[in-house]
Amino acid sequence: MVKVREKKANTESASADKEIKKTSGKPAKIIGKPAPESDANDEKMYFMALGGLEHIGQNMYLYKYKGKFLIVDCGMGFLEEEIGAGDVQYCDTTWLEKRKKDVIGFVITHGHEDHIGALKFIWPKFRKPIYCTRFPAEILRRTFAGLEMDFDAKKDIVEFDHHGAILNLPPFTVETFHVSHSVPEAQMLIIQTPAGKVLHTGDWTFNDDNPIEDTTDYARLREIGSDPKLLACVCDSTSASRQTVQTTETQVRESLTKIMKDAPGRVFVTGYSRSIARLKMFAQAAHDAGRVAAIKERSNPNPVPYVGLPEFREIGVEFGYLNKDDTYLHSDINDLPANKQAIYLTGSQGEKYAMLTRLCHGQVKELKLQPTDTVLFSAIIIPGREQDVSYLYNKLARMGIKTHTIFDTDNLHASGHAGRPEFERFYDMVHPQVSIPMHGDYINEMLNGKMAMERGGAKHMMVVHNGEMIALADGAAPYICETIDARFVVMEGETERSANDQVYKNRKKIATNGAVFVTLPVDKRGFLKGMPEVSSAGIFETDDTGFMKRQIQIEITRAIDGLTKAERKDNANLIKAVQTASNKVVRASLGSDKKPQYSVHFVQK
Repeated sequence: MVKVREKKANTESASADKEIKKTSGKPAKIIGKPAPESDANDEKMYFMALGGLEHIGQNMYLYKYKGKFLIVDCGMGFLEEEIGAGDVQYCDTTWLEKRKKDVIGFVITHGHEDHIGALKFIWPKFRKPIYCTRFPAEILRRTFAGLEMDFDAKKDIVEFDHHGAILNLPPFTVETFHVSHSVPEAQMLIIQTPAGKVLHTGDWTFNDDNPIEDTTDYARLREIGSDPKLLACVCDSTSASRQTVQTTETQVRESLTKIMKDAPGRVFVTGYSRSIARLKMFAQAAHDAGRVAAIKERSNPNPVPYVGLPEFREIGVEFGYLNKDDTYLHSDINDLPANKQAIYLTGSQGEKYAMLTRLCHGQVKELKLQPTDTVLFSAIIIPGREQDVSYLYNKLARMGIKTHTIFDTDNLHASGHAGRPEFERFYDMVHPQVSIPMHGDYINEMLNGKMAMERGGAKHMMVVHNGEMIALADGAAPYICETIDARFVVMEGETERSANDQVYKNRKKIATNGAVFVTLPVDKRGFLKGMPEVSSAGIFETDDTGFMKRQIQIEITRAIDGLTKAERKDNANLIKAVQTASNKVVRASLGSDKKPQYSVHFVQK
């Protein structure tokens, strides 16, 4: 692999004394006064996350030098259920869009959705090149094609060698090298400017028993890690609190084989659809257990605008990570005896439309779960998905189906993220001036930073928030130089909204406190010309005989009749009277803390 050559910055010592010349009748002129700091003469390097700090997912990081920005990763986040929103969540790029002309491009560390999934929403706002290896490139090509996006796959995606490459992106030079993860072709990045170098790890672990790829490039990691000019290490923190040594994919295969041999009927294995190595181990385990391995294809044969398990299987075969006959489609083997079938499917996180979830709901016509089946969850539970996965566990148990999970079965999953034993190895090799933990909850970021200082010799630890920009300079203490409001947005259908959009605030309020809808028949002077119409969501039954409904109508009539002629001319006063009168009834019946959402409509009579 080609190595980056370091350019030694020429440093000149400047005199601390300032020469002052005086001229008659004119103010003193200072010679040698430093110019105001600007992008043109600023020699510091900057780092900021728009997403990815103090939480899992939604990774999007910025590096700045001389006023130019390099974006590393552009991923989706995990929706917070209390938002009451629909589809996907990702970073708000409003601040960066104002600086669009200074954005160099996107560099992608690997092909997981929380690192590339938001590109289909964010890339059209910038239309800058995407630099990545062939695996995420193929995912993006298929995804963008399915969305019929105005995208030139040959020009807008620039592939680089997954074994390691150097990208010349002035004023940045980016070197990539291979690291183990749970998806093929994961890369660590060395981001270099004349101000220094930063090691950006992406997601990583030290799984030295990967069946489809070489191990981590330890030689290059040691080389960059021992460089005294390494300004900072921006390092994944996801599983820093895990104390046990990493399980290997071979151990997973052995565990799967044993379970498959002992199972009386069909064996279903659910895991991440992009984990090509796991799919390979599943196929080998099925073969060793005397079964035929298959994936569960979609029920709907029509093309879909996203990339799922069938497509990842195709990509794995195309790039040589899988053999074509490693796995078949379930439709090819469904006539085999049950004890000869092993089926890999989606749904390890309880996703609404994933195959295992639909099977539990009885929504798959061609495949029904049986009490003799065995279901293996070969995955951890991603934070935020606990309730959905717990539903599957309990649903399967009620159906009489035996399950195996990471909580009751050893070596069922090999994580793609490092735990403490791997971090200790890492910081024995990597010695940055500054530790910037990323991608993990706060406690795991803290643990990562502490190990960087105690074991890696880092002098400074910066556990910061999304939107806080860190200034980095060789031999100097880092500091936060700028803070922006790093929000996220939600794409709901074809509508993009901010997470604090009033629509979502109203949904939350309605979900918690209900809503009351009032129609007021009034004349142009604001006098009632009939009984107010009242209905509700979550407060009372909207029928003609309801006691609460009738009381609200009476109280609204009294309140409006009590307004002066001047007050009733202003609709705002009428709305306030409606709310006050309705609250009087609602809180007397349901408690003083009940605060319904009110919607008042006027009908001119």
